Formats: sequence, structure tokens, C-alpha cells
Amino acid sequence: MTNTGKSPNELPLPGHFNPDHADSIWRVPYGERAREAAAWTGRHGIRPAHEDRFRIGLVLVDMQNTFCLPDGELFAAGRSGRGAVDDTVRLCRFIYHNLHRITRISPTLDTHLPMQIFHAVFLIDDHGHHPEPYTDVTREEVDNGRWRFNPALAETLGVTAEEGQRRLEHYVRTLESTGKFALTIWPYHALLGGVSHALTSLIEEAVFYHALCRGAVPDFQVKGDYPWTEHYSVLGPEVLEDPDGQPMSRKNTAFLDALDAFDAVVLTGQAKSHCLAWSVQDILEQKPEIAPKVYLLEDCTSPVVIPDGPDFTETAAAAFERFREAGMHIVQSSRPMAEWPGLTDHVRDASRARTNP
Repeated sequence: MTNTGKSPNELPLPGHFNPDHADSIWRVPYGERAREAAAWTGRHGIRPAHEDRFRIGLVLVDMQNTFCLPDGELFAAGRSGRGAVDDTVRLCRFIYHNLHRITRISPTLDTHLPMQIFHAVFLIDDHGHHPEPYTDVTREEVDNGRWRFNPALAETLGVTAEEGQRRLEHYVRTLESTGKFALTIWPYHALLGGVSHALTSLIEEAVFYHALCRGAVPDFQVKGDYPWTEHYSVLGPEVLEDPDGQPMSRKNTAFLDALDAFDAVVLTGQAKSHCLAWSVQDILEQKPEIAPKVYLLEDCTSPVVIPDGPDFTETAAAAFERFREAGMHIVQSSRPMAEWPGLTDHVRDASRARTNP
């Protein structure tokens, strides 16, 4: 496949890359790609990641089938209707063009089980009916009995029906008091062990190829399997404590420290309005001093837009403006990294090191 629009300091696209496959599931031919990676590394003088003098981390937030495919349960369509598909293509191009610069890729995986607080089975009304997908469950509705904990789940979750109800009330009140999204009932998605949980194939192929070319194991980050809280951000859940002040889940401080160890951190993924936005917000709240070395790939992410339902486009745009004002860089994947603010000299040095080992 012929590459077009490549900067002189960028690598060409490998012949196996096929953007027409971005909207489908297929098996990555690992053995074939491994052989190609060995040849590609030699042909282009790509050096091992551990030799990088300027270390760049790339965080891919939830680039999974459930969010990235048009028939995925929570496809991040954006207003174009093709959002995450086009984002996947642009992101893969970015990875391949900058293979020699990206030190490590950290994919996050939204990981769920059927019985969780944001799935319909968790709640019932007076008639025993479950809420429909995309229902916002407010504190007021829980307090007045419109929605309550499903007592049929008490035993499997290790609580009494009364304790389950108390935890639900605490959860929606905490969301409201901390300015978080209201409890949203999402379609069943990203279920552990299912097809929707996996990285979308085009991204999986690019991550695997990068690992073989650079000798860098992908740093997968799994989040979201605790039943009593949503977990949009890779760095921590929406609610940390139960009604008695006991920890329900913890902040992922180890991953935050790992990001801080990079000289530059590039983030993108799905969805712009939810898991990406809250992950970036957590970085700002927990380590605001690293904002100047954070780069957000804005053209590789799309907000949640549900036909005849919620549209989070403006919410996502407002979040990115806050991130810009906090000192983070909003960049486009189509712009060569050598032109990104603060990276010019460093990526040129990396290119010279590659061509003159």
C-alpha cells in the first residue's frame, strides 16, 4: 500500500495496513506480522525502545470493539455517524508513522460483568421492570422509590437487600454532590471474555506490530469490573467509598506514576466525552504539574452521540477546552510530531539517532 502525506521524519505505512478493515472484526496473523516486523526494524534502522533518550508514552483509552465498531453496543459515532471508525484509521496511521518515537503503548480496557450498577438488571421499579438503556437515574428518583436495588441480586453480590439499597442511595448522592455524570444505565457492553471486550482488530494489529518492532511490551490497564461503581477513568472509579466510608476501589496511582516517568504523554481513545475525558481530568486533579507534557490527539476520538438520544458533543468540547487552559496541548494526528509544541528538538534527535545508529 502506498503511503501519502508523510513527513520526511516519519516512517512509511507498512504494506499490511488496510484502513478498509477498520469497521470489522478479524484475526490478526501474529506470526506473519512478527516476521514483517523483524524485516521492518532492520530496513528502517528502528532501535529498541529502552534506548530512547526522550521517552514518549501513548495511552489508548478503550479502543475496543464495543466502542469502535458501528454495530458495537456503545459505538462512539460522533455527529458524523462514523466517528470511532475514522478515528481508528487516523490513530493507526499515527502509530505506524511514529513507530520509532513511541516508547510504549498503554491500552486501557473497559471491563464489565453483567451485574453492575450501570446495567439494567441492577435496578427495578414497583412493577419489577428494569430501566431502559440510556436512562439517567437521579438521586431524587432513587429517594422517592422510582428506582431501587434489585433484591434478586443481593445474594450473588454478598449483601442484604437493605444494604444493596443503601449502597445505591449513597452512590447517586455522591455522584450528585461531586459533580459527576448522573448514574446512566448503559447497554450491556465490554463484558469480560466477550468479543466486545477486545481491542478492535486494526488497533490490535498496530499495537502488536509496535511491540515487535520496538521490543516494548504493551502496558494494558484493566478497569471497571467492580459492581458498585462506574469506572470511566483509568485512574480511578467514580465513587471510592461505600456508605460506611470503607474503600470500594482504589486510584491507580502506579499507572499515574508510570505516565509521569515519560518525557511526553500522548492520550486519545473512546469516548471523548466519557472515559477519555475523565481519565484526563483525573491526571489534572492528581498530578497537575505534568499537564505541559500531555498531548491530546483530538482527531482520534469522538464523543457519545446516541441517535434520538443523548449528544455529548458540547460536553466533550468543553472538557478539552478546560484541558487546554490547564496547559495541555491539543494536537492533530495529521500534524508531524516534529512540529508539536515542545517536541521539535526531541523528535528530530530521535530521527537522527534512528538513521545514524
